Amino acid sequence: MGKVEQVQKEMIAAMKAKDAERKETLTLLLSAMKAKAKDKREDLSEEEENTIILKEVKQAEESLAGAKKANRQDLIDMNEKRIAVLREFAPKQMDEAEIRKIIDDVFAKLGIGKPTPQDKGRIMKELMPLVKGKADGGLVNKLVGEKMQE
Repeated sequence: MGKVEQVQKEMIAAMKAKDAERKETLTLLLSAMKAKAKDKREDLSEEEENTIILKEVKQAEESLAGAKKANRQDLIDMNEKRIAVLREFAPKQMDEAEIRKIIDDVFAKLGIGKPTPQDKGRIMKELMPLVKGKADGGLVNKLVGEKMQE
């Protein structure tokens, strides 16, 4: 079963349970997925579904940060619940150790012992397709930067 069907099923369950916040989050996610499929004029691949889910998670996290800055507890609670629901459908994210191992593998594959700033483009070009949708790009960039400082 694809994620679109899974989200629809969960949305129906939320409606039956009268869980308005969960239903609203799932409705927004389903709308985003269906809009992308309509634009594409075919079903979404699993990678595209994951990209949409991660984008929604990121937007909710940005809203949460803004709510914390404004000290709005109602918005903080709402966004935390939204993030929790979205993460149920998001792909498992890699931890730092897994990312570091992939970075080491890319360095070995490219034959880079002591990387220079000029090598970073080549490294990222090789690395990002391996971690796309499975790791936060900012974290990957930070870890590559740390590796280059060694």
